[in-house]
Amino acid sequence: MSRITRLVKILRTVGRYRLDELLDADTLPATLRFSLRISPWRLNPVPDLSRGARLRKALEELGPVFIKFGQMLSTRRDLLPEDIADELAKLQDDVPPFPESQSVAIIEDALGKPVAELYANFEASPMASASVAQVHAARLHSGEEVVVKVVRPDIEPVIRQDIALMFTLAKLVNRYAPDGKRLRPLEVVRDYELIILDELDLAREAANASQLRRNFEDGKLVYVPQVYWDYTRREVFTMERIYGIPVTDMEVLREKKVDLKLLAERGVEIFFTQVLRDSFFHADMHPGNIFVDATDPADPTYIAVDCAIIGALSESDQYYLARNLLGIFQRDYREVAQLHVECGWVPADTRVQDFESALRAVCEPVFERPISEISFGQLLIYLFKTARRFDMEVQPSLVLLQKTLLNIEGLGRQLYPDLNLWYTAQPFLEKWVAQRYSPQSVLKRLQRHAPSWLEQLPQLPDVVMDNLQSARDLEQRFSIQQQKTQHLQDQARESVRRRRRYLIAALACGAAAISAFPGAWQQVAQAPPVSWILAGLALALLWPREA
Repeated sequence: MSRITRLVKILRTVGRYRLDELLDADTLPATLRFSLRISPWRLNPVPDLSRGARLRKALEELGPVFIKFGQMLSTRRDLLPEDIADELAKLQDDVPPFPESQSVAIIEDALGKPVAELYANFEASPMASASVAQVHAARLHSGEEVVVKVVRPDIEPVIRQDIALMFTLAKLVNRYAPDGKRLRPLEVVRDYELIILDELDLAREAANASQLRRNFEDGKLVYVPQVYWDYTRREVFTMERIYGIPVTDMEVLREKKVDLKLLAERGVEIFFTQVLRDSFFHADMHPGNIFVDATDPADPTYIAVDCAIIGALSESDQYYLARNLLGIFQRDYREVAQLHVECGWVPADTRVQDFESALRAVCEPVFERPISEISFGQLLIYLFKTARRFDMEVQPSLVLLQKTLLNIEGLGRQLYPDLNLWYTAQPFLEKWVAQRYSPQSVLKRLQRHAPSWLEQLPQLPDVVMDNLQSARDLEQRFSIQQQKTQHLQDQARESVRRRRRYLIAALACGAAAISAFPGAWQQVAQAPPVSWILAGLALALLWPREA
């Protein structure tokens, strides 16, 4: 499909759902406003749906790329009105599968062998189909049951074409929509571009899964399926097949008498362990990617799949995040405001007392509610919105963090409505901060950096001498420059003094010439006032001044 044909389809869909009404016509240029008024879109009746539902249905009609974009957009609650964010959150990956013959061809082309040689059994009919890939059940010749994930054929050109059109639409929204600049549509599309293109590389997803599995292999918090690297490439990902209960299947979980309170609390622990201990967190933990191993109902384990989207924080962001969260728990708004400035999340010239006051206005009404009803994820959104007023640049890692926390909290409350996330998280945060600056932790960090320091140590005298020589050279160049500047200033002052002497000499010669003729002074005195004014103005303009 050509770009023009695709654009026509998008415009038709926009017109059918009258998405033009989401624009504030008063903010549009006269030409565009007139174009909308005579547009055939206006012949379409406005569907009897909310604005959010109309946007959601339009994205569903436009296909997989736009559906996934809507899902990602629904996580930006710091940018969207609540009604639109709630509707977009309903988007699901319910995409028709592509033909079995294409799936087999992609696998054989990627792995270089016929499917019959690669797998003892391969089910051509897919288990599930999503916007980017579909999944088939299979069994290896060694007996292991696996699932094979295959990227949709020729999807990358379609994605790049749609993203190019999204950037065009984002520019229009940024320019003409109410609060367009505040919504930062170009930034949203740019983030989406990175996410969706990364999802096309299944080898990257496999590497993420391997790392996550290694991070939790010594505990029972979460299980990540094993990756079979001999059967994995960019277009194909083969992993261990897992059998678990979908985390949303509350009826089965209750029937098996699973400890739901423990399961909910472990979800919170998994989140903070990934973020603070590992700085490597699964950033797509919606219910469709989470299962439960209820082999031992009193000691249930999570199973996580689909590791395409992973978030990470720097060490400084980890530290400041933990301190900020503790400050919020303790209602120490001054410390939270100062930490935002210290870590560079808001500009250095931000008035701490103003930011503190804004934080207090946002948080205090929330804390007045019963603790079990407080949404920590929503509070984080309010904080981001408040910080945005102080020119906070929200980093993609923090947006992923916010999205993941919302997913975890929603999941935990679904499993156990009385979950007290604050009670579960606060001891974890306090312990992490204490451990970070314990002697053992400091020594461990020193040991980690020691090889690099020892490698650079022999070069230290040379570096010191080079820096000293550079400082001396700089000082010498500065001194020479000062001397040149002083010389130029002296020349300029001498030039001004010389011009003044010439002007005074010229005036004296003129006066002498006038005195040589009888009656000349009388004629000069009788000159009209305007002549004297002009003469005085000319003298003022000609008189040399020092810079």
